[in-house]
Amino acid sequence: MKKLILSTAALALSAGFALADTVRMGTEGAYAPWNFINDAGEVDGFERELGDELCKRAELECTWVTNEWDSIIPNLVSGNYDTIIAGMSITAERDEVIDFTQAYTPPDPSAYVALSADVDPAGGIVAAQAATIQAGFIAAQGWTLVEFATPEETVAAVRSGEADAVLADKSFLDTVVGSDGLVMLERMEQIGGGVGMGVRESDGELKATFDAAIQSMKDDGTLNALITKWEVASTF
Repeated sequence: MKKLILSTAALALSAGFALADTVRMGTEGAYAPWNFINDAGEVDGFERELGDELCKRAELECTWVTNEWDSIIPNLVSGNYDTIIAGMSITAERDEVIDFTQAYTPPDPSAYVALSADVDPAGGIVAAQAATIQAGFIAAQGWTLVEFATPEETVAAVRSGEADAVLADKSFLDTVVGSDGLVMLERMEQIGGGVGMGVRESDGELKATFDAAIQSMKDDGTLNALITKWEVASTF
């Protein structure tokens, strides 16, 4: 899943979290089907349903907060919310700044979408959302990369001809294939790890609480059912 590449220099740890308080669930709200804003102006999607169920099982009062992707980790650390539940892959780099629960989905493959099935990403211009593992992958290959702030802008770049293809999570690109002649290429990349909830390093009790709730959903099959319903990844 998407992986933010951050410098830790500007990240200062803030006060910890007490389980008696309301848990503020931070998400992007712009990455269907994982998380998005519905017609009623509310956070919706796989992670909204998952997060609500986790809070219910943990007997926690939870509210939802949206934050742009490129500052989602700094604003967790600074205390603007208490968790990140935003399709974020568990990585060693991130783990130096925050902690993660156990994974609540297996890795989601990254796919390419273009206006022609004949596009060769290695020989063209590839769009990706800034500060994601997809952007890092393209750069590491030495390909031509163009970055955008939002996933919607990456797709728009392909439609307009600014980019030849976009690389993103397959589950997200599944929502745009077929519109305006967009097709998915056969080539895919396995560059992501499992997706988990991010918490501040000082919030070990909160991490353990959500770990237990995630495990209970795995054990009774409800997590796999939710993954299948929203088609975000393969099941466990």
